[in-house]
Amino acid sequence: MSVEVRIDPGRIARLLRARGNIAHRKMSQRTERVARIAETEAPGSMGRYISWKVVEGPRGLQGVIVCDHHAVHYVLNGTRPHLIRPRRRNGVLRFEVDGQVVFTRLVRHPGTRPNDFMARALRLGR
Repeated sequence: MSVEVRIDPGRIARLLRARGNIAHRKMSQRTERVARIAETEAPGSMGRYISWKVVEGPRGLQGVIVCDHHAVHYVLNGTRPHLIRPRRRNGVLRFEVDGQVVFTRLVRHPGTRPNDFMARALRLGR
């Protein structure tokens, strides 16, 4: 009695990449877990702008997490000290300091340190 086994690498690769298979489900679970951690680590309301998906990349399945908030670049990379001026020519800036409303024409912002909450979420999600 003899047994012959033939392995078709292309067929195995297609099976592993098929939607809904075990590899896709595991990648979805991991990606969603990291995205949820990123939502909690994100400052303010930025967590509401985080979405995730699983796509097929050049090396197989990849989990992709995206933050579409307009200021995410400044949060991740930080900012240097800078001036803030009103948008209108003769306008004023209005904000609160210690519960008091302040009006001014110029703010000297000290800058912010980088807050790479996406990388931190990836580390915590492993």
